[in-house]
Amino acid sequence: MSDPVNERTSVGTWAKRYYYANRAAVEAVLRPQGIGSTQWALLYELDANGPTSQRDLGRTLHLERASISGIVATLIRKGLIEQTPSATDQRQRLITLTEAGRTLWNSLPDPFAEVRAVALAGLDTDDIATAIRVLQKATEHVEGHTFGT
Repeated sequence: MSDPVNERTSVGTWAKRYYYANRAAVEAVLRPQGIGSTQWALLYELDANGPTSQRDLGRTLHLERASISGIVATLIRKGLIEQTPSATDQRQRLITLTEAGRTLWNSLPDPFAEVRAVALAGLDTDDIATAIRVLQKATEHVEGHTFGT
């Protein structure tokens, strides 16, 4: 049995390895469509929630201002989204799917579902539920703890 505290076999190590493997697989699924996973996530948010301020998209996607600006600029160049001043606050920019963006979105696969089907194939549903609970609790513990004080 492996040592759960050992750096090479810890939950954190495997969570990170799964994250990177999952991200690479999602990118591979989306590459033929000409978009990346973060662009997909932004399009997903716009499809699910309609026009959204750039600031709120950044918060939802956990992206820094410079990162969201770059992604928005790229998707505008591709003609998939448009940016307009907010009717309620001219300093805010509202991001909306264009017709081309909606057409692309409707044709895209759900890369996360595709990768998840491969990743979890043959695994017991109780084991999956346990893994989710363990990672949720571990995340809550780390987020709720104050380090370095």
